Amino acid sequence: MVATAASAPALADSSRTAGATAAESTAELPAVDADVSVSTALATGVERSTDATRTAALRLALTKESEEAAEHARKEAAKAKKEAEARAAAEERAQERAAARAAEREELAAASASSAPSSESAPAAETPAAAPAASGSVGTVLDFLNAQVGKAYVLGATGPSAYDCSGLTQAAFRTVGVELPRTAAEQSTVGTPVAVSDVQPGDLVFWGGVGSAYHVAVYIGDGKYLDAANPSKGVVIQEMSYYMPTSAVRVL
Repeated sequence: MVATAASAPALADSSRTAGATAAESTAELPAVDADVSVSTALATGVERSTDATRTAALRLALTKESEEAAEHARKEAAKAKKEAEARAAAEERAQERAAARAAEREELAAASASSAPSSESAPAAETPAAAPAASGSVGTVLDFLNAQVGKAYVLGATGPSAYDCSGLTQAAFRTVGVELPRTAAEQSTVGTPVAVSDVQPGDLVFWGGVGSAYHVAVYIGDGKYLDAANPSKGVVIQEMSYYMPTSAVRVL
């Protein structure tokens, strides 16, 4: 009985100790769950951070690719613009050259038109004038013409300081006693017609039809002619190949 009574408090204490231990164990379980939740949250955060990093890297790559594409497009546009400007400049130069040639022809045509008799005063039908009598020599005509090189072209002028095309040829042939009509159109109807390919020094060469020529010059040999060209050139020697005449006559 003594042993039993003494043992009772010990058993009670033992029970209390076991109960406390169980309670403590039970109390610690939520802490374990909390640690798991933290670990899970950290893992989720890391995963999200990784995804965000990948997304940012992808966006950066796309941005860089877009910028490179835009830069390439700008370079191509600049290259195309430069090529277009070069083509436009070349076309403009070609047009300027064509315009200059056209202007020269217009000046020649205007000079002839202003000096030619009007259709109202011209006879309805007219036969070509007889060839003027030749006197003197081709050499005299060519010497006179060469002495005029460098003088000015003035519409309607007949010398001695300036000439138009027919004024120059009229003055040149007058030195050998040949009196030519005043205009290129009239001069194209005198003398003996010859082919342009058969011209000789001293022959008159014309641009335009017989009776309607708008410019005249004198063939001087070696594939060249001498004329009062236009206001910008004056009296000059030029290559036949530069501006081929359409007809020719021989008066000497």
